[in-house]
Amino acid sequence: MKRLGILSLIFLILLISGCAHVVSKELRDRAEKEIAPIDVMKDPDAYKGRIVILGGIIASSINMKEGTYIEVIQKPLDYRGRPEDTDISHGRFIILYEDYLDTAIYSHGREVTVAGEVMGKMVRPLGQIQYQYLLIKSKELHLFEPRYGVPIRFGIGIWHTF
Repeated sequence: MKRLGILSLIFLILLISGCAHVVSKELRDRAEKEIAPIDVMKDPDAYKGRIVILGGIIASSINMKEGTYIEVIQKPLDYRGRPEDTDISHGRFIILYEDYLDTAIYSHGREVTVAGEVMGKMVRPLGQIQYQYLLIKSKELHLFEPRYGVPIRFGIGIWHTF
């Protein structure tokens, strides 16, 4: 009976830690909760110096002398701080991580969440246009493991390919 209690406690601890937010409580407490991501993305200079938590899908990354710049397609975050699997986005932003990151790991398609300070805007080419990016200086950066597995789909019908 005592063993069952210990196993139950271990299971409960693992369950709770599996639901923890990826950003530390201290930084989440300092982050601006009333600011919508769309507002920061539209006018980054109005929010300079404030701490925000944003995430999304990495579009590209490059190492420079200042550190690693990571271009991210913004996505809404779930309750744990992981970017949601959705087509909703308010644009792109750039993370400045003031150290070296391996760009083969922090690569296109990976999910990332950052808690950091709004530095303002950065204008860079995006295709044939000059795009205004929100620039965030990273205080905490979390790279997620890729999502694997077969999506579960329910339906009635005949499966065929062309």
